Amino acid sequence: MPVSTEWLLHCATTLAQLDPGTTASAAQLAQYYDLPAAYLAKQLQALVRSGALAATTGPRGGFRLARPASEITLLDIVEAVDGAASPYECREIRQQGRGALSPEECRNTCVLAEKMADAHEAWRRSLAATSLADVLATLPPSAPERTRRRMAGAT
Repeated sequence: MPVSTEWLLHCATTLAQLDPGTTASAAQLAQYYDLPAAYLAKQLQALVRSGALAATTGPRGGFRLARPASEITLLDIVEAVDGAASPYECREIRQQGRGALSPEECRNTCVLAEKMADAHEAWRRSLAATSLADVLATLPPSAPERTRRRMAGAT
């Protein structure tokens, strides 16, 4: 999973803590997390393309949530960056080398590939069941105000 996935999960959570309609620029978010602004800006565009964020241009432009936090799941964010494909790819090595099984013995899907697919689906269900609003609900009550105050100080 690319490092930008962590960045965008945190940036989206930060944007969810801002007052409705408030935007934050890529530079503000980059400064807030000490990240490279140009690269972060490109990554934030993936969330715009997915419909999770909206972007505006101009002197007061920036990024904001495109939908209520309750309608943006962690899976929406992860898939915007990483896509939906499983990170596990079975290359059927059970049919290679000294331990090679015959094609007849490999008619069924490899049990390891099945277990990895099951785990990937469980992971996706968990992320799909967790919205940004759910994440915000776990933060200390003082966190959103602190975030707004600190983001206002970021340039």
